[in-house]
Amino acid sequence: MSKETANKSVMLVEDEDSIAIALRFLLEREGYEVSRVADGKSAIEEIKRRAPDLVLLDVMLPGASGYEVCQSIRLNSALDDVKIMMITARASATERRKGLALGADAFLGKPFSNTEVKAEARRLLSEKALGDD
Repeated sequence: MSKETANKSVMLVEDEDSIAIALRFLLEREGYEVSRVADGKSAIEEIKRRAPDLVLLDVMLPGASGYEVCQSIRLNSALDDVKIMMITARASATERRKGLALGADAFLGKPFSNTEVKAEARRLLSEKALGDD
């Protein structure tokens, strides 16, 4: 665990257990504190309650889409510091533009590599640390 990852919280919003288990394992090995929510509606409430440093957000979710969750985060000024990485199997240029337009900080297509996820998480959370001055 590095100083950059210590005490950083990541909320994983993913309804597929196999993907969630793999991402949790990957992120915990990097030293992040990881929690998980499996549907969009619960995610909105949990994100408001916990204000994690980073949200890893699937687009296709039961309850509310990842786009709705992303928009809800960005409309809440108390969550301005929360970084959002969207992940989806539908990673067309249009989907990417939509996610970024709604306020996502990064957008990864499935299948993604572990290296990509780790690098993006590190980048987003180091940007957050720089902005905390």
